[in-house]
Amino acid sequence: MKADALPLVVSIDMSAAIVTVADEQPRVLIIHHKSSEDALPFGPFDPKGHRTLESGMRTWVNEQTSLDLGYAEQLYTFGDRGRHTVKSGEGPRVVSVGYLALARPSAKLQAPDAMWGDWYRYFPWEDWREKKPEIIDKTIAPALKAFIKFTDSEKRRERARLCFGLDGVPWDEDRVLERYELLYEAGLVEEARRDGRAQAGQLPATPLGVGMMFDHRRILATAIARLRGKMKYRPVVFELMPQTFTLFELQRVVEAISGVRLHKQNFRRLIEAQGLVEGTGKFSAPSRGRPAELFRFRREVLGERPAAGVRLGARRLLRET
Repeated sequence: MKADALPLVVSIDMSAAIVTVADEQPRVLIIHHKSSEDALPFGPFDPKGHRTLESGMRTWVNEQTSLDLGYAEQLYTFGDRGRHTVKSGEGPRVVSVGYLALARPSAKLQAPDAMWGDWYRYFPWEDWREKKPEIIDKTIAPALKAFIKFTDSEKRRERARLCFGLDGVPWDEDRVLERYELLYEAGLVEEARRDGRAQAGQLPATPLGVGMMFDHRRILATAIARLRGKMKYRPVVFELMPQTFTLFELQRVVEAISGVRLHKQNFRRLIEAQGLVEGTGKFSAPSRGRPAELFRFRREVLGERPAAGVRLGARRLLRET
């Protein structure tokens, strides 16, 4: 029987980008495997044992990490040929259903191979909280210009401008996946070199950020983009908060996820005007400084209007630099 006549075998697994925020840093749950590459938790779908895809994901995440997930939503189905193998024809075609899940910072990990990793290690160009990341002007912009000149593509030139805020274009924090995919096309990330992309190796570029197993960095980029976008019209950020919190603590979590600093007073006015929180009448007891009022999330807002989120996309919210 010819190789192309062999029956197609498809394996379905699930990958989970599990996010928390601790010490003002967005963190993603990482599993260390024998390959030494960082990986998201992933496991097979058992059609007999798992009632639904999500229940299967929750089951093996708990088995791998001893973590009980709260909020979770399906992201996308990742099925590019060779996503789990370097050479075609090695093993079944693997299709992975990606999930985004959120956990509060108090969640403890008991599995020895599981750890919380700062997601900006994998995407260092995404953190604009203090200033524009130097890696953009020093490394990314010159490499992309060389790549665009080599390919002579006006479409890619426009994508680079929009994705990385080049030539005066404003930075758009939601284009996380588009930025990663452009860097992959240009052979500037480790996964492109590993996957044997034709462009990889043609440019004198150092791989950017920490690579991940298989296509897990693409899955994580999808999760970050989804969370940044959804946070603006749904109150998912409160899934990352403790039961009570100060407005400053809430602002820092929003900034950690979005990767940009916000104007303090504008942020507070926005949160209070949208009715997202209510005061508890209690105050924090900081080690230094004045006590701040503690707030809690108003769950009633979910029934009051369909789009209740932190709409930081308004330019008036952004801190002047």
